[in-house]
Amino acid sequence: MINVNNIYKSYGALKVLKGVSLTINKGEIISIVGASGAGKTTLLHIIGTLDKPDGGTVEINSIKIFGLSDRKLSVFRNKNIGFVFQFHHLLPEFTALENVCFPAFIAGVSKSEAENKAKELLNYLGLIDRINHKPTELSGGEQQRVAVARALINNPSVILADEPSGNLDSASAKDLHQLFFTLREKYNQTFVIVTHNQELANMADRKLVMRDGVIV
Repeated sequence: MINVNNIYKSYGALKVLKGVSLTINKGEIISIVGASGAGKTTLLHIIGTLDKPDGGTVEINSIKIFGLSDRKLSVFRNKNIGFVFQFHHLLPEFTALENVCFPAFIAGVSKSEAENKAKELLNYLGLIDRINHKPTELSGGEQQRVAVARALINNPSVILADEPSGNLDSASAKDLHQLFFTLREKYNQTFVIVTHNQELANMADRKLVMRDGVIV
């Protein structure tokens, strides 16, 4: 489903990725581990189209994503890729429901349809009684589940997670880790997870180790 072929990326004189290649199957959960500075987040951002490589190609569902115009790339990202970050990036002035709905609004979904889907997801994630709460009124674990619901709202085929449990206590982290596998069973989505959490990394179907800009 995802083919990454010979990806290079530098920032000035700093070579971050040095010829990374990997293949990920549909419905697979992949973890990527390695020391800070190994290139994990850069690789994730390139797969997610948030950054462009200096060389190499990325295909998702047989589409060479960096051959698309900027506008088509934005549309592709919105419809096909969901993101979960360590820092939830929820908009503080909006409720949980509104935060979840934003990617659907960007995709042109009607307000009623977006809200119905958001409520369904928030209910599934155990947050139906928190939909009108703003982020500051939610615990860290609740905020992260809102971020997961937001990532799922457009039924993306790929979920990319960057240190998703990095700011959570151990109980909330364990719940979040199990949630990814439950979601995979329910929606058959593909997950690529960058993490320092060895428990989560070892739960994945495959654990990839990065060191000095390559997968070892």
